Amino acid sequence: MPIDPMTKMWISFGAIGLLLLASGIVSFARAKTRGILRVILTIVAVIALIYGVILGYISIF
Repeated sequence: MPIDPMTKMWISFGAIGLLLLASGIVSFARAKTRGILRVILTIVAVIALIYGVILGYISIF
């Protein structure tokens, strides 16, 4: 089932937002936190990164 171009645009914006969020979380976690909080923030960032990549892939096709 094809996706209309406007929906693809919004999906790609969501992907870009998730990738920026992941980058910001990792930067914050590495610079300002220690211990278990750093691990939790890094895991959240990896999850956001994975969803961002999936949404980016969906928006291409």
